Amino acid sequence: MFEKSDNKRGDSVIRETFRKQGFRILLSLSAILLLSVGCSKGEANKKLYVYNWSEYMPDEVIAEFEKETGIDVVYDVYSSNEEMYAKIKAGGGGYDIAFPSSDYAKIMIGEGMLQKVDRSKLDNMKHLDPDFLAKMTFDPQHDYAVPYAMGAVGIAVNTKYVKDFPRSFDIFKMEKYKNRMTLLDDMREIISSALLIHGYDQGSTDPEALRKAKEEALAWKKNILRFDSEGFGKAFASEEYWVAHGYAENINSELSDEQKKHFVYFIPEKGAMMAIDSMVLLKDAKNVEAAHRFMNFIMRPEVYVKIVEHFNMPSINVEARKLKSIPDLYPIEELKRATVLEDIGDAVQVHNKIWEEIKLAR
Repeated sequence: MFEKSDNKRGDSVIRETFRKQGFRILLSLSAILLLSVGCSKGEANKKLYVYNWSEYMPDEVIAEFEKETGIDVVYDVYSSNEEMYAKIKAGGGGYDIAFPSSDYAKIMIGEGMLQKVDRSKLDNMKHLDPDFLAKMTFDPQHDYAVPYAMGAVGIAVNTKYVKDFPRSFDIFKMEKYKNRMTLLDDMREIISSALLIHGYDQGSTDPEALRKAKEEALAWKKNILRFDSEGFGKAFASEEYWVAHGYAENINSELSDEQKKHFVYFIPEKGAMMAIDSMVLLKDAKNVEAAHRFMNFIMRPEVYVKIVEHFNMPSINVEARKLKSIPDLYPIEELKRATVLEDIGDAVQVHNKIWEEIKLAR
């Protein structure tokens, strides 16, 4: 039992002790909290979730980025724009960066699925070709889309069999090569090309424009063996096709060194369609700082040249062109006359109807 006077003094000591200990505990908790927040932010920036086309980036590039930055890249793939769009739209994946083609980039911008990039953190954009940046009318200020790769659908010719041909879609009107030619089984590519040849916009719904486009496509169709978007590269290599509408990289990869001596590839003078696939920062991206570091790293010339050489594709990076040690499959100047494929909105329904009529025609 304490005496009364001693109890008052004891209470005072206890209160002072608790006050000092409480202050120390508060400081400790604050430090722990700050450390925890710092660790969380640091941990977040050590991860980057990338959603890209299948086989669209060399493993060595990802490994080099991870080694240089200490950021772990979690890499997932898709096989079509539709697959990518549907998954992200549904809120799946938790990705930071995706790689949509120009038409889907336009859709994603319009639907608020992306956040703006911080151009101040992307100083390597200075290396990109202004002529091709100007083609990105779906994002004219480059607020959302950072170009990754570009390419056009052109025409491959086996010059062992095909002589004196026009460097245009008129090659498909040459009856002497009937059933030795193919066009892509792709509504957007065929209808858009036919419209552009006659001076119309790729998204036109004008009845006269569509009539001319349909007639043009039918004139091509009567001489082709089939529409083919799957096996055109292998079929060209086996000489089933002597003329093939398709991607240079797909065809070239199937050819032997001997076959390449008879391989000519060109971008048509009129009607050529091209795509620009871009790196975009998704609206719900958590690792924004890491995403910017990754995009800027990709645009570094000595890194980007590894990508274009791996796939033997044209370089949108001017400085990387100077470092490239293998020849381009076609002159970059030809690509400049191509039109970027963009989303055409409700016009796609009208075009689908025309496409069905073309496919069913005999």
